[in-house]
Amino acid sequence: MLEKKELEKYLSLCMKSEADFAEIYEEDQISEDIAMLNEQVEKVSRTITRGAGIRLYKGLSSVYAYSNETDEESLTALINDLRGAIGEKQEGRDVVLTRVNYENRHPVKVQFDDVSQDERVKLLVRVCQGAKSVDERIVKVQSGLLNVRQEVQISNSDGRLISDTRVRTRIRANAYAREEGRMQSGFYGPGAGMGLEFYETEIPEEIGKAAAETALVNLRAVDCPSGKMPVVIDNGFGGVIFHEACGHALEATSVSRNQSVFAGKLGKKIASSCVSAVDDGTIPNAWGSQNIDDEGNFQQRRQLIKDGVLTSYMIDTLGGRRMGMASTSSSRRESYQYEPTSRMTNTFITEGTSTFEELFEGIEKGLYAKKMGGGSVNPQTGEFNFSVQEGWLIENGKITVPVKGAALIGSGEEILMNIEKVCSNLKRAEGMCGSVSGSIPTDVGQPAILVSSITVGGTSNG
Repeated sequence: MLEKKELEKYLSLCMKSEADFAEIYEEDQISEDIAMLNEQVEKVSRTITRGAGIRLYKGLSSVYAYSNETDEESLTALINDLRGAIGEKQEGRDVVLTRVNYENRHPVKVQFDDVSQDERVKLLVRVCQGAKSVDERIVKVQSGLLNVRQEVQISNSDGRLISDTRVRTRIRANAYAREEGRMQSGFYGPGAGMGLEFYETEIPEEIGKAAAETALVNLRAVDCPSGKMPVVIDNGFGGVIFHEACGHALEATSVSRNQSVFAGKLGKKIASSCVSAVDDGTIPNAWGSQNIDDEGNFQQRRQLIKDGVLTSYMIDTLGGRRMGMASTSSSRRESYQYEPTSRMTNTFITEGTSTFEELFEGIEKGLYAKKMGGGSVNPQTGEFNFSVQEGWLIENGKITVPVKGAALIGSGEEILMNIEKVCSNLKRAEGMCGSVSGSIPTDVGQPAILVSSITVGGTSNG
C-alpha cells in the first residue's frame, strides 16, 4: 500500500483540476479456489490482484481510471489523463490526510494460508463423503472451496485515509442422484466473513448431506402444476426474490436515474404492513459485511422498509449527489478495476409474528418453495422469473408431495403487497451479486413468508 505522503502528493495533483473531489482506492487481494469431483481434485487456482483506481468528481459527473502499476510514473500518468478528461487548472489545493482507526468488527481466528493445502482439500473430501453417505443413489458430488483475503486502503481529498482487511470462506456442494435413468441435483453453499474456523460449526459432512437430500427429494418429484396460487417461500435463500426484485430497485444506481419502480416513493407504502426489511453491513463476520464501504465510510444498518413504508434507499456518494441525499455507506465494487456504486450487503426481511404452521392454514392448493434457485430480473420494472430448487405441493393446509419444474413469476411491487404473513424464523444465506460494479458477496434472507397470490410456472396443468 502507498504511504501517506505519497497519497497526499497524488491527491493534491488530482485537485489541480476542475474536480471538486478526488479518491484513491488501493487493493491487494489473494484468493484460492479448489474444485473437486467426487474425491478427486480437479483444479486449484490461486489469484493475486493488486492495483489502484483513481476517481475524480465534478458536480454530478465522474471520471475513473485504474492501473495494476502503482509506481510514481504510472500513477502520475493516470492522474494527468483524468485531469485532462475533467478539465485542468494550474492552481489547486494541497491535501493533508488523517488516518482513521477503528475496532475491527470481523475478527478472524484461522487464516486459510496458515493451514496446509492438504488440510483444506480434506474439507472437500468430507463434503463428498457426507453426501454419498446419505444414499447409494448419490452418484456424483461436485464441491468447491473458496478462500479470499482482501486488503484495501482508501484516501480522498476530504483528508480521509482508512484501511480494511476482509477475509471470506465458502464451501459449495452439488450432489447428483440417479435412479432408473433419471438424474436430479441439489445444492448447498454456506459461507462467512471468517477464516477456516467457520468449519468448526458449519460441518463439511452436513453440507454434503444437505445437497444430497435435496437431490433425492427432486428424484421423486412430480410435475408442478401452473397457475396463480398461494405460495409459502421458506427462510434463508428464499430471500433471493426480495434481493433481486426489490433490493436492486432500492439502490441509487437505478433510483438516481429514475429507472426504478420505487423512485420517488420514499415515505410511501410499498409493501404489506407485515413487511419490514433492512440492509445491514455491520453483522459480525457475515458473508456480505465490511468494516467500511468502498468509499471508506463506516458500514451501517439501513432500515429500507418499516411496516410496509419505504424509509430509505441504499446510496453511494455520487448517487447521493444526483438525488440530493447523503450517502448511506452503500458503495461497493468487485475490485479496483471497477468504479464503485450503490450495492447491497446483507439484505433481508425481518422477523414477523406468525408461526410456521400458520402460514399453511386455509390453503386448499398452493406451493411450498422450500429452496429457491436462480432466476432473472428486469431492474427497471422489478419483473422476475425464479426457479424453485426444491418445491412441495400444499393441499388442504398440509405439505404433501415434492414437485419439479416450478418457477415463480411476478414483480417486486406485486409480491411486496401480497405478502400476507411473515414467520419468526429468520435465516440468511450466501450468494454472489452482479451489477455494474462487478460481482460482490452478499447475504440474502428472510423468515418464511406467505404470498397470497403469485403466478407459478409449472410443467403440469393438473
